[in-house]
Amino acid sequence: MASRNHGPTPASSLATPLLSDSITPTTPTRAANGHARGHDGDDDLCAAASVCDGGDPFAFLSGDSRPPRPPGPSPADPFRNRTPWLGGPYGWARTLLLAPVAAARLVLFGLAIAIGYAATWVALRGWTDSRERPREGAGPMPAWRRRLMWVTRLSARCILFSFGYHWITRKGRPAPRELAPIVVSNHVSYIDPIYFFYELFPTIVSSDSHDAIPFVGTIIRAMQVIYVDRFSPASRKSAVNEIKRKAAGNSFPRVLLFPEGTTTNGRFLISFQHGAFIPGYPVQPVVVRYPHVHFDQSWGNISLIALMFKMFTQFHNFMEVEYLPIVYPPEIKQENALHFAENTSYAMAHALNVLPTSYSYADSMIASRAEEAGKANCSSYMVEMAWVKEVYGVSTAEAMELLEHFLAMNPDSDGRVKAQDFWALFGLYCSPLCKKIFHYFDFENKESITFRQFLVGCAHLRKQPLFEGVCETAFEKCKAPGTSDISLAQLADALRGSLS
Repeated sequence: MASRNHGPTPASSLATPLLSDSITPTTPTRAANGHARGHDGDDDLCAAASVCDGGDPFAFLSGDSRPPRPPGPSPADPFRNRTPWLGGPYGWARTLLLAPVAAARLVLFGLAIAIGYAATWVALRGWTDSRERPREGAGPMPAWRRRLMWVTRLSARCILFSFGYHWITRKGRPAPRELAPIVVSNHVSYIDPIYFFYELFPTIVSSDSHDAIPFVGTIIRAMQVIYVDRFSPASRKSAVNEIKRKAAGNSFPRVLLFPEGTTTNGRFLISFQHGAFIPGYPVQPVVVRYPHVHFDQSWGNISLIALMFKMFTQFHNFMEVEYLPIVYPPEIKQENALHFAENTSYAMAHALNVLPTSYSYADSMIASRAEEAGKANCSSYMVEMAWVKEVYGVSTAEAMELLEHFLAMNPDSDGRVKAQDFWALFGLYCSPLCKKIFHYFDFENKESITFRQFLVGCAHLRKQPLFEGVCETAFEKCKAPGTSDISLAQLADALRGSLS
């Protein structure tokens, strides 16, 4: 997860909105003995910067240079589980009635885990290619070890049975590996990978952190997992190379990926990551559904323990798996992995009868951070990061850092920040220039802004080279050696030099 700065100071806050990729921004200044006040001071600052750079650095505040009004945010929340904790009187009655059944299911779950782990341990014993953790370039699992893994696969089916999946409806059939070496699926619950482990025993792509999970780490190593750190470009590139290598060799199992990168509530598809599509092999989409009336089985925003408890106390949980026709890469080479991913996403959305959205894994991180900060209506902080990244090039790390600054402005219960709180964080006050600055972010003229507006405004601000250059020039002229503070006298000297 991206590093986060808690409680940013005004100085660091002023640096962040520039979001400079091409220039390492120098830390902006703050007056050590107070802030210059009054309209004349604002005019002097404008004039000084204008004279220094030969133009008006605040021209971006005019109507023509403001960010284009973005499309309205989607009211959807693709991550929220919509089932109340126990679901009212019916839920309480069902839980009490099935308590003995839940205990028996828990025993079955434990036995299945133990037997599957033991069989996997034996299958991996002495196999150098999986010692400690799989390494890049390792060969396929020998045939006798794969046959032994059938014990673990049957244990996985027992685990599904213990969770209430007594039968699972399957539509279509897996395509031959030679035709579609890569399988992609929507991701709704932790049940998805358990089912595919039993059904296909594929190679999966997994986060580095999963290797340390007891029992689970051992089992996914037997799947010759491809580890990836989603925040490391080098790791992502290496993972794509491994996907391509294993998809190319028929001696390896097919590769399974969840291109959404996280679980959703199954009512929407979020944007696809491109790791499954960059190698250029045909893929077979699979859609997973969890029909329900009383119990939403999506992992969503609830804890694993709570979700397991709910599953144990259901009479039966429904699951449908549908294998769709193979999607082939575009014949025209100019059409890249983006088009391939979009074609696959549309095919899956059509089968699920849902809408594809521009939300991404980063939006779930944003909502989780807002929840950690104790904010209500956390979905109001999501920004549809796939759209923001495509249009403005804002990375997840940059968005998370900006979120820390936005949270420091004390958003209200609707996730909006008022002008006074915006100015206070940056050490500003109500003046004509400060009103223009806030109006630059306030697309809706509501005297308050959302995180989406703040993020888009900051992203558009970094496209103003004149303003950025003036800020850096002013700091270099005014800063005191070894500190990020300037005194009023130093600021006055700099202004007089610029105006002379």
